[in-house]
Amino acid sequence: MAVYTDVSAENLTRFLSAYDIGELLAYKGIAEGVENSNFLVHTSAGNFILTLYEKRVAEGDLPFFLDLMEHLAARGITCPQPVKNRHGGVLGKIASRPAALVTFLDGLWIRRPSPNHCAAVGDALARLHLAGADFRPRRSNALSIESWRPLYEHARPRGDTVRRGLCAEIATELEVLEKSWPRQLPKGVIHADLFPDNVFFLGDKLSGVIDFYFACTDTLAYDIAICLNAWCFEVDHSYNVTKGRSLLSAYGKVRSLSQAERTALPVLARGAAMRFLLTRLVDWLAVPDGALVKPKDPLDYYRKLRFHQSVKSVQDYGLGA
Repeated sequence: MAVYTDVSAENLTRFLSAYDIGELLAYKGIAEGVENSNFLVHTSAGNFILTLYEKRVAEGDLPFFLDLMEHLAARGITCPQPVKNRHGGVLGKIASRPAALVTFLDGLWIRRPSPNHCAAVGDALARLHLAGADFRPRRSNALSIESWRPLYEHARPRGDTVRRGLCAEIATELEVLEKSWPRQLPKGVIHADLFPDNVFFLGDKLSGVIDFYFACTDTLAYDIAICLNAWCFEVDHSYNVTKGRSLLSAYGKVRSLSQAERTALPVLARGAAMRFLLTRLVDWLAVPDGALVKPKDPLDYYRKLRFHQSVKSVQDYGLGA
């Protein structure tokens, strides 16, 4: 369950009165996601998504995210659009939380992606990177490599309750990543969280990309590494090189990777696995007994990290020499 803040019908009706979107007919909480509270809102004008921003999302970052969605849509990327109220604003407050209303996208997210789905994601990610090239606002990645050691220190007192010896392994890996992390690769707008539940399909056709609330200015190839982790592993944690090849090939047809980006991909993939291992570990340890929120298992990314540590070249990911 991902609704952290409940919203009464009275409060929602009052909030929607500032918009020209008709009368509230129904609404319900959306279970997917772990960062914000989301509601499907049905009015006489259609369906919308209401997001209440919580946890890691800083209110000062919200204009970046909302402006980015408008910018990308103007350049052909199918993504939700912020709905403006009668005063032209896109942000409000409900239940003491910053909130925004965005348009609803048709489609379903894929639980078991195929190579064709992975190719569609690679194509969409490359187009997103190109579309964001002239987006002038900048936002630092709050979960970049500089944040990983503080996250580790936060989790370290109880980290070994999740897996014996886990903290020592994380500490060793952090030393490797901090020494080898590439910092001179092409940068731009990245999604930074393009997991299957943030990509919608109608049949095999990608119909839209959602949830830009980790988007930031960072290394473009790091975004690819996040997608390899999110899309190309099987339920037994084995890497599917066919899926990886499909994703990387489709990306490369739209935006070619430099030799430096190709060479850096294994360490970027290790870093992406570490980022999600650490944030999931912190979340796992923070959930109180009896809570309705079910955190994601950090050991999924521990197992992915172990694969990346065994990689000898980019060919192991499906990228040709």
